[in-house]
This record gives sequence, C-alpha cells and structure tokens, in this order.
Amino acid sequence: MDFKQPVWNFEREPFPAGEDPDETSFNLRAYFDRMADEKMLAYKPEWTDEELVEWDGNFTDEGGLLIACSERDIDAEEYRRVLNQALEYRARVRPALTAQ
Repeated sequence: MDFKQPVWNFEREPFPAGEDPDETSFNLRAYFDRMADEKMLAYKPEWTDEELVEWDGNFTDEGGLLIACSERDIDAEEYRRVLNQALEYRARVRPALTAQ
C-alpha cells in the first residue's frame, strides 16, 4: 500500500488562542488533512449528530471518532468545531494550492 502525503497541512496550523492542544488534537487535524476535499465540502452544518456520524462513517458505537493513537475520545461537538476550522483553513489555502 502506497502512502500519499496529503496536500493539506492543517495539522501544523496554529491553534486558536486559548486552546491547549494535545496529541489527540493533532491527530484530529491530521485526520481532516487526509479527508477528500469533495467529502469535506459536502458537510452540512445543520446535520444532526446522527447524520454527521453516518456521513463520516468512522465513529464507534459509543459515539467517539475512531482514530489511531488518540489519548481521549472525540465527540461530535469537538469534531464539528475542528471540522469548521479545517474548512476555513482549506478555503484560505485552496487558491494557492490550485495555482501550482
């Protein structure tokens, strides 16, 4: 299996003031870096938590996002917050990436 590095680098973007990131915070950002742009752009903020979980397809039955090497669970609220940050990041850097 070939590993392809994503074109995005949201994982290394500065965190908003007041956030105290941990390993899980970085892992969630890396998770979004690897999500296809088409999928991410299909996200609808008005979705219920159940619709969000179904759309992503990688949540456990207990309601946490299943990602490797995480110290803690990621719930729908944190997922949405960071997803919105990732969408803002992509909107900002997309023009430079598509111009290459």
